[in-house]
Amino acid sequence: MLAIQVLINALVLGCLYACIAIGFSLVWGVLNVINLIHGSFIVLGAYLAWGAYNSLGLSPWYALLIAAPAFFVFGYLLQRLLLNRVITAPVLVTLTLTFGLDLILNNAMIYYFKADYRKLILNPPTGSISIFDVVVPVDRLIATASALALTFLLYLLLRRSKVGRAIVAVRLDRDAAVLMGVDVKSIYATAFGLGAALAGCAGVLMALIFPISPLTSSAYLGKAFVVCVLGGLGSVSGALAGGLLLALVEGVGSVYLGPAHAVTLSFVLLIIFLVVRPQGLLGRKGFE
Repeated sequence: MLAIQVLINALVLGCLYACIAIGFSLVWGVLNVINLIHGSFIVLGAYLAWGAYNSLGLSPWYALLIAAPAFFVFGYLLQRLLLNRVITAPVLVTLTLTFGLDLILNNAMIYYFKADYRKLILNPPTGSISIFDVVVPVDRLIATASALALTFLLYLLLRRSKVGRAIVAVRLDRDAAVLMGVDVKSIYATAFGLGAALAGCAGVLMALIFPISPLTSSAYLGKAFVVCVLGGLGSVSGALAGGLLLALVEGVGSVYLGPAHAVTLSFVLLIIFLVVRPQGLLGRKGFE
């Protein structure tokens, strides 16, 4: 029964990890930018859900409807006004710029919210489902379903819409996309906006489960990085596979070695993949 509980926990957490990483993977795969501000976007989304619920009485599900467009516009403008100026520069330049932006946003959150941990507590509580000895909190199930829905919506957008096909074309061959009449600058901004929107929505979902603090942004960024490497860059299904694998390794490691070793195990797995399969589980060689 313990194995089933670990497997279900990994399934729930893996879908949330995929939602955390998918926007990061999209930006990295399309713009070739390692977006170090991604973790702070997630924390800001969590604060949005916490503030909307405690100040306005809005359910976190309504907060999702606010977070998605607000973060998309913020990300779109950030790319057009700042990142676009250095998009063709060496990767170290964009890395430094996003690191600086992350410091500004993170310190602003520490100034306004302090570094204390806060928790979004729903009233009345959603309870849990218990089958034999296996217990699953309902809020985690709803958050998992929402994460899967967001992942599926991005998949549909990339596969079935004109702008989605343009994003994929720019990712595969930027020069060929330009020759075909694609506005690459607009696609870059759209991809960055989508990445920010997914990060904000992931933050809303994480607020239902984990305590909120600006100090957790680096942990979310680290998990997004590991999931991208495990699953493969720019791949929706890869992000899902990487998230599930990371959650399974952390879950098994926590049971047999203790929770303190879960992060160590995830980075050991990261190093193994970088050496053995740098393109990830479902990524294509040449995009690692």
